[in-house]
Amino acid sequence: MTTPAEIADALRATSFLEGFTDAHLWKLSRHVTPLTLVPDDTIFNEGEARQRFAILLSGAVAIEKSSDGRTTRLVTLGAGEAVGEGLLLDDSAHGTTARVIMPGTAMVLARDQLDDITREAPQLYAALVARAARAISARLRRADATLVGRGRTLGFGGHRTRQEHDLLGERDVPYEALYGVQTLRALENFPITGIPLREFPVLIESLAAVKEAAAQTNLELGLLEQEHADVIIRAAREIRAGRHHEHFLVDMIQGGAGTSTNMNANEVIANRALELSNQQRGAYDVISPNDHVNLSQSTNDVYPTAVRIALHKSLSGFRIELARLADAFGAKGVEFAPLIKMGRTQMQDAVPMTLGQEFMAFSHTLQEDVDRLGEAQSLIREINLGATAIGTGINAPPGYAALACKHLAVIAEVPVITAFDLVEATSDTGAFVQLSGVMKRTATKLSKICNDLRLLSSGPRAGFGEINLPAMQPGSSIMPGKVNPVIPEVVNQVCFEVIGGDVTVTMAAEAGQLQLNAFEPVIAYRLLRGIDMLRNACLVLRERCVTGITANADRMRYFVEHSIGIVTALVPVLGYEIATDIAKTALASGRGVFDLVLERKLLTREQLDEILNPAAMTAPRDTQEFSTVTIPPA
Repeated sequence: MTTPAEIADALRATSFLEGFTDAHLWKLSRHVTPLTLVPDDTIFNEGEARQRFAILLSGAVAIEKSSDGRTTRLVTLGAGEAVGEGLLLDDSAHGTTARVIMPGTAMVLARDQLDDITREAPQLYAALVARAARAISARLRRADATLVGRGRTLGFGGHRTRQEHDLLGERDVPYEALYGVQTLRALENFPITGIPLREFPVLIESLAAVKEAAAQTNLELGLLEQEHADVIIRAAREIRAGRHHEHFLVDMIQGGAGTSTNMNANEVIANRALELSNQQRGAYDVISPNDHVNLSQSTNDVYPTAVRIALHKSLSGFRIELARLADAFGAKGVEFAPLIKMGRTQMQDAVPMTLGQEFMAFSHTLQEDVDRLGEAQSLIREINLGATAIGTGINAPPGYAALACKHLAVIAEVPVITAFDLVEATSDTGAFVQLSGVMKRTATKLSKICNDLRLLSSGPRAGFGEINLPAMQPGSSIMPGKVNPVIPEVVNQVCFEVIGGDVTVTMAAEAGQLQLNAFEPVIAYRLLRGIDMLRNACLVLRERCVTGITANADRMRYFVEHSIGIVTALVPVLGYEIATDIAKTALASGRGVFDLVLERKLLTREQLDEILNPAAMTAPRDTQEFSTVTIPPA
C-alpha cells in the first residue's frame, strides 16, 4: 500500500470516509502518511497541541483520560473510525490520550498536510469537517447508550432498526446496537441498579475469554467450522482488548441466574462476527448467538466461570493496593519509631508505647489480609466450564471440559482448574462466601484503623491531637478554620458498604436451590463492586492521608509525663500495692507520678530516669537490677 491508488482504495473501505467521491479520496491519499500501530504506543497525548489525526485501517485505539494519577478508558475505536478528528475543528490542546491497544495500520494527516488541503482542496476540507462532526455526534450517542437504566431510553438512537425474534416474538432492535433481542428484553425487564455490565470491564473481558476458549475448543473437536471460529475468536479478542463494551448494557442485578449477561455477550460477539464476515447484523442464520457463540455451553457454566476469572483478576489489583497501603503504614512506623506516647485500652490511659509501634501494627494487620485474600483467590480458580446446565455436561462432547479449561487458562492468564465434581461445582457458591468473609475481615480492620486515625488526630486542641492528617478541604460551611478527617471518613463508609455486602452474599448463597443458585448476579455484583471500592479506598487512603501524616511529639510526651499510666512501669520494682497507691494519689491530687515517687523516697532520680526512659517503657526488660531497692514503709 504505497501508491496513491492503493491508499485511496484502503480509505474508501473505511466507515469514516463512507460516501466520499473518488476525487476527494484521490486528493486525500496524496497527503496522508501510513502509520504502523504498535500496542501501548500513543498517537497523541493529553495536554499536547493537536498535530495530527488518524483514520484506522485495522487494529484498535483506546481514548483515555487521566485524573489524579489514574487513567480511565472512555471509548475504544477500531477499523474504519477516526482518531483525533478534533484537529479539523479547532486548535485546542488534546483533552485525552489515544493509546494503541491492538496492532494495525492507520493513515495519518498531520497539521501541515491539513493546511495544504485547506489551500488546495477547500471542498475536501469542508467534507472532512462535516464528517468529523458526524463522527463526534455518533460517539456521543454511544456514550448516551451507557446511561440506560438511568432515566434514558435504550440508547443507540436514530430511527433505523432491525427486526429480530425469539421465542416470545419479534422486536425491533436499534440498528447500531451489537446486542440483540434477548438483551433488549433484559434492558426492559431489569432497570434495577442503573449499573450496567460495562461498568465492570473485567467481567466483560472475562466473558469474552470464556467465549474465545469455547470457540477454540469447539473448533478442535470438530463442532465449529473454521470460518465461524475465526470471526468469533476475532470478535472475542476485540472485546478483551476493550472494544464494544458500550454494547454490554444489561443491569448487573438481574433475574435468570445470569442468562441475560450470557446472551448479551453471545449477541455482541455474534453480531461483531457477522460484521467481520461482511454480513448484516442480525443475520443469525449465518452466525447464531446460540448455535455458534454459545455452542457446548450454558449460562450455568459460562457465567460463574467468567465471574471467577473477573474476581481473580480484580483481587490481584486489590492485593497490590492493600500491600502498598500496608507498606505506607510501615514506613510511617519507621519514621515515628523514636516518638513516645501513651497507649490506651478501653479509651483509658494504659502504658507507654511509641507512635512507631502503633503504625507498625497497622501495617502488619493489613499485610496479614494480603495473604488471606491470596488464599481466597486460590479457591476462586476452580471452575465448572463444561458442566453446561446442571453439571452433567449435556450437549458438550467428551473432552470438552478439560480442553476448554486448558485454553481458558492461557487466554485469561489465570491458572484455572476444572472442578472434580461438576454437579457440585454448578450449585456450590462456597468460594464466593469465603471470599466475601475475607473481604469483610479486611474492611473491618481497615475501618478500625480509620477510627484510630480520626481519634489520634481529633481536636486539634480539644482532642488527642497526637498526629496531624493532611488537610484536604475546608470542613465546614459555618465554622471558619475547621478541617475534617474526610479521607478516613470516606474509607469508613466504603468498609460499611463491604461489610453489609457480606450479608447480601451470604443470603444469596444460602437461597440457592437444588442444582443451581439463581442469585449469582447479586453475588457477582457485591463482590466485584466491593473489591473495586476497597482497592480505590486503599489507594486514596495511602496517597491522600497516610503518606502525609505528621506527629506532634511534644504533645505525646506531655501526655506520657502527666499520665498515671506510667506507674505500670514501676510495678516490677515497687510492687502492685505501692504502685496502686501512687496512682490513686496522683489521680486525686493531679500531681505527677514522678514527683510522688521522689517525695516518698521510693527511688532515686537516676533510677526513675532509667525505669521511665522510652526504651524501658516500650519493650521488655530485665528488672533484676532494681531488685535490691529498699522500699520504705508507706
